[in-house]
Amino acid sequence: MLPEALQALRASFAEKLSTAPAVLEAHGHDESRLDHHLPDAVLFVSSEEDVLHALQLARRYAFPIVPFAVGSSLEGQVIPVQRGLSLDLSGMNRVLSIEPGGFQATVQPGVTYPELNRQARRHGLFWAVDPGAEASLGGMASTNASGTGAVRYGTTRDNILEMRVALMDGRVIRVGSRARKTSAGYDLKNLFIGAEGTLGIITQLTVKLWPLPAEVVVLRCTFTSLRAAAECAVLIMGAALQPERLELIDEHEIHAVNQYLGREYPERPTLWIELAAASRTALEDSLNVCRELCQDAGAQDIHTAVTPEERGAIWEARHKAYTAMGALHPGHAQLSTDACVPLHRLPDVLDFTRQRCQERALTASFVGHVGDGNFHVLFQAAPDDTATWQAIHATYDEMMQATLQAGGTCTGEHGVGLHKKKYVAQEHADTLDLMREIKALLDPHHLLNPGKIF
Repeated sequence: MLPEALQALRASFAEKLSTAPAVLEAHGHDESRLDHHLPDAVLFVSSEEDVLHALQLARRYAFPIVPFAVGSSLEGQVIPVQRGLSLDLSGMNRVLSIEPGGFQATVQPGVTYPELNRQARRHGLFWAVDPGAEASLGGMASTNASGTGAVRYGTTRDNILEMRVALMDGRVIRVGSRARKTSAGYDLKNLFIGAEGTLGIITQLTVKLWPLPAEVVVLRCTFTSLRAAAECAVLIMGAALQPERLELIDEHEIHAVNQYLGREYPERPTLWIELAAASRTALEDSLNVCRELCQDAGAQDIHTAVTPEERGAIWEARHKAYTAMGALHPGHAQLSTDACVPLHRLPDVLDFTRQRCQERALTASFVGHVGDGNFHVLFQAAPDDTATWQAIHATYDEMMQATLQAGGTCTGEHGVGLHKKKYVAQEHADTLDLMREIKALLDPHHLLNPGKIF
């Protein structure tokens, strides 16, 4: 960023602009902590007008601009690899309206999904996409985030009705519709969802809300192997039980959770299955079918969590598994992967990946939103252990090749960012040039979050 650009930003934004070392440091990495690049400055915006003015100055002085909110991404999306301005939208954090009759809410991009749920709960509604980290709605839209609720309610893409997006040329456009469906014109809304801030800056979202389930129960089932647990997940989905959540967690992450949270879960591959229904009778029917399926698939023991406290403890364990693994291996660097395959191919790809990890004696643990074929591998090693990291990256490459050969995708919910660019090039080799042309049309000087996706 040229000195005159910094002066113009200071003149326009005063105390909203910061170059304090601690502030720059906080905006120089994401949750993965695999990459580290400091911006030249951080601008804390509070309105759409602020965003538009920042884009105007970026055009005039030709500096990169990278959107940032919570910083919970895992693929480097918020890291300013070409320095420039980190545009912090966390101050745009108002829930503007909740329309209970329309099952929708309109929010600013810095609103976190737990905050939206706190405000929606009084209306008997909730935002169903649950990635675990307290992510912002704008960040979730920018990566098409997913999570434990996707098996029943879909991803962020499925739960956004309309957005306002500020473009690099100074326009603000409305994409999508507040109606539940539309056939009017090209689907520009979905062009910006998952674009990671490379095409425009999201300044407002109208999202779907869902009724809170009346009756809920969670089953905890353990298995002798990861493959057996995955095969059981396929059976459950085939039985049309429509679980609210269907999560797999392996024995290594169960052990870490037990140590970190003081739990006593059996340390075996485990499925956590949440079922819901409108009545207790209907829930009991679904519960009985699910138990039988798990028993037929070889479940060793089945525990039922009925009370809100028991259910909350299970989902707390799931959401804190990543942190628990880090605490179990202090000083290690972590690489969290993400892939998604057609459901019927999930047992094979999981089993193949675990075998490769075991052959190379890697410290690797598995979790997954297995009801929709999405799984994660968390690799860990000492930062300076070059040989092990070479083996990790070789395994990661093989896992991705197996995923793509199975008809899957290199990322189901984390997004591309910095870390998956080569896999996107493989997955979309026939359309990559078209994607680049769209990028050049909306951002001809490549100032919006440069270095990401391509």
